[in-house]
Amino acid sequence: MVSSDQRRRQLAREKFERQQQRREEGRRKTRRLAVIIVSAVAVVAVIGAGAYVSRDGDDTKDSADAAASASPSASPSASESKAPEPAMKIDKKAKYSMSLKTSQGDIAIAMDAAKTPHTTNSFKALADKGYFDNTKCHRLTTEGIFVLQCGDPKGDGTGGPGYTIPDENLTALGKAGDDGAVTYPAGTVAMANTGQPGTGGSQFFLVYKDTKLPPSYTPFGTMDDAGLKAVKKIAAAGVTGGAADGAPKKAVTVEKATVDKA
Repeated sequence: MVSSDQRRRQLAREKFERQQQRREEGRRKTRRLAVIIVSAVAVVAVIGAGAYVSRDGDDTKDSADAAASASPSASPSASESKAPEPAMKIDKKAKYSMSLKTSQGDIAIAMDAAKTPHTTNSFKALADKGYFDNTKCHRLTTEGIFVLQCGDPKGDGTGGPGYTIPDENLTALGKAGDDGAVTYPAGTVAMANTGQPGTGGSQFFLVYKDTKLPPSYTPFGTMDDAGLKAVKKIAAAGVTGGAADGAPKKAVTVEKATVDKA
């Protein structure tokens, strides 16, 4: 017999995964539109201005409309499969820490560079150039799964650095149970992704209460006690509008992010 609490957790996980899949489908659609638009422009250039003007204009309008609709998410999604991840510069044998100075308190994160070198290296490269500075933590979930999601420069869940990094350390939390999930303990910091392997970018989530999710999100760090307490306070204030998933009611801005050797 499945308890009501187990059912709520299962439904929350399924919703989380559906949202990730929709995000990936949206990116694929955007890439297809981008290819069509670029191809259309190339054909017009070859045919010449006279032939282009002689058309009735409907196709031109359709292409322009498609370009306009694709533009909000075209930059990160179209470039992610092309841009390389940052060159490996960290010392894989050293310990690193990420410090987030936020509008709701400081959060220190011990990073496992030995087990997640690509993730640690990417975060250091991004932090060193101020990528995370003045960005919002755009998503809070308070039922079924308990996370605060940050790292998107757009602040809407669609932004990224223009490249992806491989999944790492996926066995760290143990073997999945019959429900296909493992427990991400409170204090865990892990990579968000699109629901597909190897699609991590810059978005990450902070677990403030034990949460069951599939073992497909790279766990790369652990919050300190003060940081976990700060995130719990944010969660206690709830989600804007009283929902269980959305922008945190107590707005959170990462004012400054740094990654250094511990």
